[in-house]
Amino acid sequence: MKLSILDQSPISNGQTASEALEASGKLAEVGDRYGYTRFWVAEHHALPSLASSAPEVMLGYVGAHTKRIRVGSGAVLLPYYKPYKVAESFNMLASLFKDRVDIGIGRAPGGPAEASEALSDGFLQQVFKMPELVDELAGYIDGEGDLTANPEPPVKPALWMLGTSRKSAAFAAEKGLSYCFGQFMSEEDGKEILAHYRENFTPRSKGQSPETIMGVSVVCGETTEAAHDIAYSWLIWQVQQSHGETRGIPSIEEAKACELTKEDEEKLQAMRDRMIIGNPDEVVDELKRTQEASGVDEFMIITITFSSEDKRNSYRYIAEALDDK
Repeated sequence: MKLSILDQSPISNGQTASEALEASGKLAEVGDRYGYTRFWVAEHHALPSLASSAPEVMLGYVGAHTKRIRVGSGAVLLPYYKPYKVAESFNMLASLFKDRVDIGIGRAPGGPAEASEALSDGFLQQVFKMPELVDELAGYIDGEGDLTANPEPPVKPALWMLGTSRKSAAFAAEKGLSYCFGQFMSEEDGKEILAHYRENFTPRSKGQSPETIMGVSVVCGETTEAAHDIAYSWLIWQVQQSHGETRGIPSIEEAKACELTKEDEEKLQAMRDRMIIGNPDEVVDELKRTQEASGVDEFMIITITFSSEDKRNSYRYIAEALDDK
């Protein structure tokens, strides 16, 4: 079973953005050491509790501090950018880090409307042009046409489409892109969506086959009880964000002290039901059951905790438990 890491550089209460980014770098080193396949960096804008606004910058740091793990964007929000510039940035990363660079692309705004307006003149119009933007980017990456996106790397970056719906899966299949389904952000049936993608996949190049990842929210602790305590910080943080609060991730003690309405408790339970929370054996067993049901090739795990050490341990516990089974 292939496992990978998606990181948003979340900022905990009492932590600075610099410290959150440093923690992301240390997490990438853990992933490299414990055999994770990829380390992808998310893109968000004008969200005070998330430090990751420029994946291509962070990936230069991550790539330089790792040796084996693939590094990539999860995702570059393509409607904000000219495809040529994206191709140049990732060709440069691939020239530095050879055969371990991914370009994950998405079309979500990744932040409030004010940020979208500041980043792009006509974001929605660019979203409607997504098919043309993807074709243009793929052309530059594949080296087609008269204009070259320099530097030309020894191995081309791999193109991935990220999404949370059947529509994004159909788009990826039509364009011959590998596909990552964000189950942790979607209430739709990942099994059905991935099956639709595989059935309708049209290769972009000779010999290409459909490749799939499922993004899942996981918290693994030394014990089941510890895992649920650690996960509670993230759950309360999500409830706070739903109320428009912009504070960082609360500590376990702060989370337990929060008063919840009945609606908050229902929301919290619904989020908990979409997560995988438990001790190492429980988490690995659930991942295996999900893989058997969906046929997914790989899991992209997102783990958000108050403590950076708890986060690193969560990924370590899962890798060690998988090796033991």
